[in-house]
Amino acid sequence: MTGGTRFIRACLRRPVDRTPVWFLRQAGRYMPEYQAVRRHHSLLEICKQPALAAEVTITAAEKLDVDAAIIFADLLLPFEPMGLDFEFAAGEGPVIHKPVRTAEDVAHLRTDRASELSYVAQAIERVAFHFKDHVGIIGFCGAPYTLASYMIEGGGSRNYVHTKTLMYRQPDVWRRLLDKLVTVLRDFVRQQVEAGADCIQVFDSWAGSLSVADYRDFVLPVTTTLIRDIQAMGVPVIYFGVDTASLLPAMRETGADVLGLDWRVPLDTAWRSLEHACAVQGNLDPITLFAEPDLIRQRVRQILDQAGGHPGHIFNLGHGIVPNTPVENVQQVVRFVREYVPHASSLEARHG
Repeated sequence: MTGGTRFIRACLRRPVDRTPVWFLRQAGRYMPEYQAVRRHHSLLEICKQPALAAEVTITAAEKLDVDAAIIFADLLLPFEPMGLDFEFAAGEGPVIHKPVRTAEDVAHLRTDRASELSYVAQAIERVAFHFKDHVGIIGFCGAPYTLASYMIEGGGSRNYVHTKTLMYRQPDVWRRLLDKLVTVLRDFVRQQVEAGADCIQVFDSWAGSLSVADYRDFVLPVTTTLIRDIQAMGVPVIYFGVDTASLLPAMRETGADVLGLDWRVPLDTAWRSLEHACAVQGNLDPITLFAEPDLIRQRVRQILDQAGGHPGHIFNLGHGIVPNTPVENVQQVVRFVREYVPHASSLEARHG
């Protein structure tokens, strides 16, 4: 390939010789090599030690033979320099012991210490040096809404009562919180781009908890600001959320180069709703990786058929690889994508 990696060309809807493939959470608990590292280090220790984070990132990308390596990090890392401590409770995920729920809480959040996150950039430098433009290097950050919801709820949530109450009742405080997050995220992402990331994925994991009206009123403007600021750094942006089929047209208004699709909506239906005006990423159900190879192959082919050969499809899961997923099944998906030959009907649909 010339003019950028296969992955980056797809992000920009340029022609590619075949569909690029990578996986959300491709470095994780399902992989024995990662488990071996975790026996000696906590998740945060791995994130904060560039050599370890780079090792985990590189090992997964090489073992799976994918077209992109996403840096091993955590969405909540920016919380610490903002003055908000958190920990990972066994079986419960992240816990913020002093949630942000008042104007005073928001006022206390710092925005001048993003340089303390430089360990992520240092890990990216190592990964970029290792791969030398042979695969795409993906940096990432959380989206303002998702990070704000973690801050306000104190962790994950089923119904986001505290988040939406602040959003509805104190919109000025809500906007100040999101503006502070964007200030920190902008600096954090700039470090990653300068270190060698050639794409940034913005994770809006909890955006699916919003109605279209609430997304447009309370989230879309600030998210658009962040995404446009990242693009101004010279890299494409992937914008990903879960359970967001109803939000996709509004998410498209952010101007993101690529929208990540979860598995709940057929890829062709989603892409048509976007008028093929951006690239798309997805969208195999992660639990399909527990199926027999024949069914996995069938589902991979269905998604590739739905893409119809339009430029700008990146094959991925609709969410992250879960623990206990058979590694060999993930590797088979890569092989099935590489072996794919479109049906004549798919080509006719594209050119007809």
